[in-house]
Amino acid sequence: MKEFIEEIIFSQEAISQRVKELGAQLTEDYAGKSPLLIGVLKGCFVFLADIARSIDLNCEVRFITASSYGAGTITSGDVKIGMDFDFKITGRDIIIIEDILDSGVTLTALKGFISDRAPASIKICTLLDKPARRKAPLYADYIGFECPDEFVVGYGLDYAENYRNLPYVAILKPEAYS
Repeated sequence: MKEFIEEIIFSQEAISQRVKELGAQLTEDYAGKSPLLIGVLKGCFVFLADIARSIDLNCEVRFITASSYGAGTITSGDVKIGMDFDFKITGRDIIIIEDILDSGVTLTALKGFISDRAPASIKICTLLDKPARRKAPLYADYIGFECPDEFVVGYGLDYAENYRNLPYVAILKPEAYS
C-alpha cells in the first residue's frame, strides 16, 4: 500500500493539533448550544470521531451518504444522497463534517437538502479544502488545511475504498489510479 504514497503532506501530529484547534473554536462558537454534527460518509468517519471528541459541548452525531465521485477521481456532477434523515433537523444548529471540500458539487447539494428541512443554522467543517478544484460557489466555515491540487488519501480519504486507515494525509502516486 505505501509503495503508492508519493509524499505525506499532513502528518498525524499536525492533523491532531489542528483538530484540537478546530474543536476549541467550535466549542467557543457554539457555547450554550447543542449542535448536530452530520458526517458525510464514508470519508469523514476518522475526522468526525476526532473532532467530536475535541468539542466540549453536548452534541449529537448522525451520518448521511452523499457522493458525486463513485470509484473515480473526478466528480461526475451527479450527486447521490443515500439516506434521508430519521431525526429532527428543524430549528437545530447543524455542522456538516466532511473530509474534503473539492469541487463543492456534493456539499452544495447536501446543504440544499438540509436547508429544505429548516435548521436554525448550517455550517461546514472540513478537514481539507481544495479550492483549485471548486466548481460550485461554496466555502467551508471551518477548515483544517488547504490542500494542494493533488489526489490525496489517508485519514479517512480513499481511492477505491483503500488507504482510509493511514494516520496521515498523503499524495497518491498517479500510477495507483491511472
